[in-house]
Amino acid sequence: MEIRILKYFLMAAREENITKAASLLHITQPTLSRQLMQLEEELGVTLFTRSNHRIILTDDGMLLKRRAQELVSLAEKTKMEFLHDENTLAGEIAIGCGETRSMNRLAELMADFRSRYPLVRFEIYSGNVDNIKERMERGLLDLGLFVEPVDVGTYEFLRMPVKETWGILVREDSHLAEMDAVRAEDLVRMPLLAASREMVQNELANWFGDYACQMEIAVTYNLVYNASIMVKKGIGAALCLELASSYDGVKFVPLSPQLKIGSVLAWKRNQMFSSSTSAFIRYARSSL
Repeated sequence: MEIRILKYFLMAAREENITKAASLLHITQPTLSRQLMQLEEELGVTLFTRSNHRIILTDDGMLLKRRAQELVSLAEKTKMEFLHDENTLAGEIAIGCGETRSMNRLAELMADFRSRYPLVRFEIYSGNVDNIKERMERGLLDLGLFVEPVDVGTYEFLRMPVKETWGILVREDSHLAEMDAVRAEDLVRMPLLAASREMVQNELANWFGDYACQMEIAVTYNLVYNASIMVKKGIGAALCLELASSYDGVKFVPLSPQLKIGSVLAWKRNQMFSSSTSAFIRYARSSL
């Protein structure tokens, strides 16, 4: 199965039209049709449901689409990693990041590194720790910026210098927005939005103490931006980390007593990396 054919397949899946996809690929429509039929024969499945003017992915086609996107991404990343000579670093460094204040320091490292090696390109994937770990295990990400608590037993890591602060995100017209800090009893029986990670929920339950049994989790989330929209719409208040940026119509209020956690920049132990990724890890070690 050639990467070239997978790219043909992905273009056809995106456009849902053989003629348009062929035009964008700069090949003839019969050529593309033949290549897709040969791919179906090779896999022994039907990838598209065909009509006169449209093609739609079957369930097998949807599965191949996910796998093909990963394979094409890895192939392009590998190609970029070898596009360098003895004196020039080039290639792509893929990093998974959560929504944290530590991202500011990581962005500074990235900017400084690119000023030295302008041919290096960064790919940033946003998600929670579980999402990032899973992609690291599959080789789709080189490094991850993890918020604690997190199991780093199979990783090497650098501790970030910034402490993250837990608090509550509320509507600006909420009575909680007028407080300097909120206590556990202030949140009893209030609909809450909480991070979907079980380890984080356990950490927050410890902070709630005797009031933990009265926590009302209405929604779980993994991105604060989406949570902020739900807060504005009146679904509840979001337990989240303080960010460097702010969202319209909502206000962050810290918890009392304070709940602060750390974060780490991590990578797989005993893994071979490209020269550009290895150089970035060395640079981060010397800078953090």
